[in-house]
Amino acid sequence: MPSRLDLDLSRTSVFLDFDGTVTAHDTGVYLCERLAPPEWKELDAQYAAGLIGSRECVLSEWDLLPRDADRLRALAREVAIDPDFPRLVEALRREGAEVTVVSDGFGFYAEEVCARLGVALLANTVDWSTFRLEFPHEDRCCACSTCGTCKQAPIKDARYAGRTAVLVGDGTSDRKAALLADVLFAKGNLAQWCEVSGIAYVPFVNLGDVFEELLGDHQ
Repeated sequence: MPSRLDLDLSRTSVFLDFDGTVTAHDTGVYLCERLAPPEWKELDAQYAAGLIGSRECVLSEWDLLPRDADRLRALAREVAIDPDFPRLVEALRREGAEVTVVSDGFGFYAEEVCARLGVALLANTVDWSTFRLEFPHEDRCCACSTCGTCKQAPIKDARYAGRTAVLVGDGTSDRKAALLADVLFAKGNLAQWCEVSGIAYVPFVNLGDVFEELLGDHQ
């Protein structure tokens, strides 16, 4: 079937959230559910309500997790990757699109997945020698100054370069970027927020839906 969105993909930059978008479930939540004391739930609720920023939230949750790199990596690998992710990335690249994963979680598990496909990644990182969570992409141009990874910045860069910016996301960390994207794919909490806020979006369930919307019969 033909694609439903009439985009020049050679002039398009596609930004995909990681947790809950590239993955079937939020990896950070999975780790906290398995390894952290119950306090993490209150932090998550405060973040969703806008009482704290993502950087404060992930730092505080990271401090609740055990300092055991092998255990954390092993558990993170239990979270399934959307099976259409590799197909979507390959097809977009073939059509000339730029593809970047933007993540505001703990970062290390996104690094592993993206490295396998050679996908560009903007994410928080872990210094395993000190077990310190670091923010190499924090708030470069975002007025709120509370994000771990500023998802607005790469979208602004793409649009400044004359490219169409497409965002695919599902959660709270995607809201600010959603305000700037030329095309927004949303599901879950992000879709609910878009409905309440009156923001136009394309609904999706999985990345196969995004593939059909962007690429259609471009197999």
